[in-house]
Amino acid sequence: MKTKLFFSSITGKVIMAVSGAGFVLFLLFHGLMNFVSILSPEGYDAICNFLGANWYAVVGTIGLAALMGIHVLCGIILTAENLLARGRVRYRRKERPKGVEWSSQNMLAFGLFILFGLAWHLYDFWYKMQFAELMGREPVNGMEQIRFLFSNNYLSIMYLLWLVAIWFHLSHGVWSMFQSMGWNNERWQRRGQVIAYVVATFIVLLFASVVIYYWLIYPRL
Repeated sequence: MKTKLFFSSITGKVIMAVSGAGFVLFLLFHGLMNFVSILSPEGYDAICNFLGANWYAVVGTIGLAALMGIHVLCGIILTAENLLARGRVRYRRKERPKGVEWSSQNMLAFGLFILFGLAWHLYDFWYKMQFAELMGREPVNGMEQIRFLFSNNYLSIMYLLWLVAIWFHLSHGVWSMFQSMGWNNERWQRRGQVIAYVVATFIVLLFASVVIYYWLIYPRL
């Protein structure tokens, strides 16, 4: 008998898919914005100044926070429902079921690690930039903050590990989004997996390139 806490499994998966799609678009924009810091530091600072604590940036931040809350809450509820539905069966199963990816079985762990990294990232940038400006304090300069953070070996490695976790989460999440929306027929199954890997890889490379550039390449220029 399937256990239902707040809503049906299908409803929860659709909510996860829609909120996840919103985050994929945001990550794509944010990754491209960060990549500008390599091509043109002045251009990156201009983008940061354009966003800053302006009303549209604040509204966008609130919207993203709400989207994150919904995504995380639905993820926790769906995980709890799956655990309750399996009961003691999960303790007897040691091998991974055929056709189930390793990342799929560890989505909660990846999600928790990503949340930890997100809190760290928000403190490094949002708290010291947009939030500081909202509080009437002098915000840090975006380019100076990037150069400072990624001149540290420990911080750079931790950011890269965080991005690896994001890759696993994204690659499975985008594919799950196709399934949740009903695009999982025989023709689209393989295509969806390829699209998920391409999207996850492209987004993560945008972020990782900034870390690697300012960690290993910029100091030697």
